[in-house]
Amino acid sequence: MNIGIPTEIKAQEARVSMVPGSVLELVKRGHRVFVQRGAGEGSSYPDSQYEAAGAEILETAQEVFEKSQLIVKVKEPQPVEIAMLRPDHILFTYLHLAASKPLTETLLASGCTALAYETLHVGRHLPLLEPMSEIAGRMSAIVGSYHLAKHRGGRGILLGGVPGVAPGRVVVLGGGTAGINAARVATGIGADVTILEVDFERMRFLDITMSGARTVYSNEANLSDLLPRVDLVIGAVLLPGAKAPKLITREMLRMMPQGSVFVDIAVDQGGCAETTRPTTHENPTFEEEGVLHYCVANMPGAYARTATQALNNVTHPWITLIADKGVAGACEARKEFIGAVNTCAGKLVIKPVAEAHELPYSTFDPADAPVF
Repeated sequence: MNIGIPTEIKAQEARVSMVPGSVLELVKRGHRVFVQRGAGEGSSYPDSQYEAAGAEILETAQEVFEKSQLIVKVKEPQPVEIAMLRPDHILFTYLHLAASKPLTETLLASGCTALAYETLHVGRHLPLLEPMSEIAGRMSAIVGSYHLAKHRGGRGILLGGVPGVAPGRVVVLGGGTAGINAARVATGIGADVTILEVDFERMRFLDITMSGARTVYSNEANLSDLLPRVDLVIGAVLLPGAKAPKLITREMLRMMPQGSVFVDIAVDQGGCAETTRPTTHENPTFEEEGVLHYCVANMPGAYARTATQALNNVTHPWITLIADKGVAGACEARKEFIGAVNTCAGKLVIKPVAEAHELPYSTFDPADAPVF
């Protein structure tokens, strides 16, 4: 199969979808890999390393799309990239379609088979999302702590406190992968950490493993009780493939102290506050109701090399499976792979997205997928 690696063009996105080592393995299996010139530079992978691995370097994204059957990316395709997609293309990337009806509709119009990293389930795990959730979770406590500094617009609170001064208070919404990583870093700093969660088994796990944090059942009353005394709120809720629930209303935001900080890791899925709107690393924050919001939609992109390596570790086996067997063959070999398919032959085949946008839903038929 011909596999394309275009340069990521989303604002401040420096990750690349494959490292040279993975390219080498695919070339050894008889596949051709096309890399857009400079695609890996943001993650410190020069073109020379891809060429040494057997990739063919092309100048433009247009050439990569024209020559490739499988397009492997990191972030959702931008409008100029969607215009290059064909019905015989397989696209494998983070899509987060529930957050964007226009993206969903344009992908459907392209006719391509679009596969999303974040909707592939293996048991109760989302293996292609978890590494980025780990990075975003750890980042959230760091950037939240930084923006609490007075010169960044925050309250002037040092989360760890000092002897004789109480530590800052952190509330983490959700005890999943992102939430537990946020809590680990926040407790490591020395903050007073509370995790809100609805799954009792998860709370028991957190209680055993997170000795520095407390757990509270997640409901509006408990959250409202915590907000007037909080310094940093981290939104880490996830409904796989669906829009994030709006747990924080504008009225609840007014309960928070002036200069407190809200970091919304769930922004890719629409965010978990009514006031959330996507930002970039270049201009990461905005203020609503006196609360500083950090809502960067590609948080792991700030640590591009680490994030690229972590992502490639988990995506490589699935990329290889698609390259060797095609989409239909991959679904037959690994039944759970069906969950990754979001659009195919102009049909929306993922129910949570269809429900989020009130669009027609179709059951995925592997026979509709491109055959090479």
